[in-house]
Amino acid sequence: MKYKFSPSKIEMLEDCRKCFWLEHNRGIKRPDGIFPSLPSGMDQIFKEHFDSYMEKGELPPELKELKDVKLFDDKELLKKWRLNMVGMKYEADRFIIKGAIDNLLVKGKKLILLDYKTRGYELKEDTHHHYIKQQALYNYILRKNGYETEDYSYLLFYYPDRVIENVILFHKRLVKIETDMAVAEAAIDKALEILDGPVPKASETCAFCKYRESGAEKTLDEF
Repeated sequence: MKYKFSPSKIEMLEDCRKCFWLEHNRGIKRPDGIFPSLPSGMDQIFKEHFDSYMEKGELPPELKELKDVKLFDDKELLKKWRLNMVGMKYEADRFIIKGAIDNLLVKGKKLILLDYKTRGYELKEDTHHHYIKQQALYNYILRKNGYETEDYSYLLFYYPDRVIENVILFHKRLVKIETDMAVAEAAIDKALEILDGPVPKASETCAFCKYRESGAEKTLDEF
């Protein structure tokens, strides 16, 4: 059986191994939650903002502190890699992993991942830690497709500052994180190990498993 992964799906292992196992071995997926439209709309605005600077061969103000880099300018390839249904993909003997990215920087012959993050409040000291595995997996896909990459990526956080004359101002914070191939490989190996074994126990905090085990689904089916 060839499993289909994404960086976000592999992150589910940290939340509940049983949900991860059921989705990939039994096709029992968690119900899709309601995704707020504001972050999606902001994400599109950021992409258009950065693309306007890419067209001019310049860096936007948010990245002025970086040296010897430029924005990735293969527009057609970037368009493909940004599509959720297409994205970047790598296929191995036992799995396929794919995911959509926000942007890339180029330093010499190497690529650097750049991911936009919107938040409603200021960053904590460990906020960026939650994205290390995710970014390592994206970097893994790039390298497996033959691209040279740096061993780090950038997260660009936007969060509200204040409103001046009907204009919303945002704080911007650029955070550099490591994208270690060993982290990505270990995550994939762990995913395969879990899937090859028996169904794991549910996480004590998993509301989805508690709902399933309560018999509520069966009760609803009777109506």
